[in-house]
Amino acid sequence: MYALVTGASKGIGKAIAEELAKNKFNILLVARSEDQLKKNATEIAEKYKVGTDYLAIDLSAPTASTEIFNWCTKKNYSIRVLVNNAGYGLSGNFERFSIDDNTNMMQLNMIALVQLTQLFLPVLKSQNKSYILNISSSAAYQAVPYLSLYSATKAFVLSFSRGLQQELKRTPVSVTCISPGSTDTGFASRAQLGEKGLKTADKVNMTPEAVAAIAVKSMLSGKTEVIVGFINKLGAFMAWLLPKKLVETTAMKIYE
Repeated sequence: MYALVTGASKGIGKAIAEELAKNKFNILLVARSEDQLKKNATEIAEKYKVGTDYLAIDLSAPTASTEIFNWCTKKNYSIRVLVNNAGYGLSGNFERFSIDDNTNMMQLNMIALVQLTQLFLPVLKSQNKSYILNISSSAAYQAVPYLSLYSATKAFVLSFSRGLQQELKRTPVSVTCISPGSTDTGFASRAQLGEKGLKTADKVNMTPEAVAAIAVKSMLSGKTEVIVGFINKLGAFMAWLLPKKLVETTAMKIYE
């Protein structure tokens, strides 16, 4: 049985792959960087004595999800765990980015996740017990000015995951959605966060390994929704408790 992890070349995805390997799952790594994937696959196989393979592909391409599914089918990989981790953010005024930029982010953060889930669901339902692990963000719990589209994509992931978990309650498939906050990955750089945003992130950064340990433990225990880190849990509670305008204005001061 295999665990398929997207965005597995670095950061949270790589750490989740290692955490799953510790639990003796065979690992399939998917991301764009072939050299890094090959290195990760070799290291994981040697360290944890599990089977590994990798596929270098751009998940934001419209046909990527189908290509991944066909690759698994051709190689006769039976998927027991699907980890939808691949994603990124864009920070700044919404109009700063082109339609193509924004569409690419939506394709990766939402569409690819939904497509992979739908393609692999029949396989997952055929197992005695199987898991879907979706990676959202603490930004899913409020509108975040200057991260407006990114936070909306992560709110989608959270809502989709919760709804799907209810639909699949009488099946062998468990759905877990993990919402990390600032994590020591390349996210901030790719998102092009400003100085204030970077300083705020540095104060509450978690390691990918810490996030991955919580994510896999939560998945295996069948939890539906987990916010990682006390500060992020508090932030989500305050976003629920306080007037939305106040929360959004406060967030805007961080990211503008």
